[in-house]
Amino acid sequence: MSTDTNRLTPEKLLEFLDRHQIIHHTVHHPALYTVEQSKALRGEIEGLHVKNLFLKDKKGRLFLLTAVESTQIDLKTLHMRIGGQGRLSFCSAEQLMTHLGVEPGSVTPLSLINDREHRVSLVLDAALLGGQRINVHPLVNTMTSGLSIEGFTKFLELTGHQPQILDPSDEKLANLS
Repeated sequence: MSTDTNRLTPEKLLEFLDRHQIIHHTVHHPALYTVEQSKALRGEIEGLHVKNLFLKDKKGRLFLLTAVESTQIDLKTLHMRIGGQGRLSFCSAEQLMTHLGVEPGSVTPLSLINDREHRVSLVLDAALLGGQRINVHPLVNTMTSGLSIEGFTKFLELTGHQPQILDPSDEKLANLS
């Protein structure tokens, strides 16, 4: 469980990326809480833009789903495709802070750096791997960081998070290799 004392700040996260030679382009902007609000930045920030859902199943297993913003997600059947027990529901703001160290509106796969106990399973939309750059919040919704797919994959390896890859087009789920 994360506490205020061991949760990284956005500045410390960016230092972590720099220290591990993960190139990122970070821009500051007004707070963005939804995909719709973020669409206003499309001319300024190149690459794939994502949506993130922090979910739990009936057994309390936690999942962070990161998908291309236009991907349609069927929450009624998603649990069957990712190994969840029973239908999925959204986690509370308290659970989000406890496990990922971020507030609502700032959900990001980069928050997995705060999941040191590896309680959260990452599920990635396969379409993200086909792009050259992924844009995510660096722990706050007043900044967006663009990382290459290679850099993003390196980040996941460094934090010990092996994602499940969800391909909505063929209904298959695989592990990233």
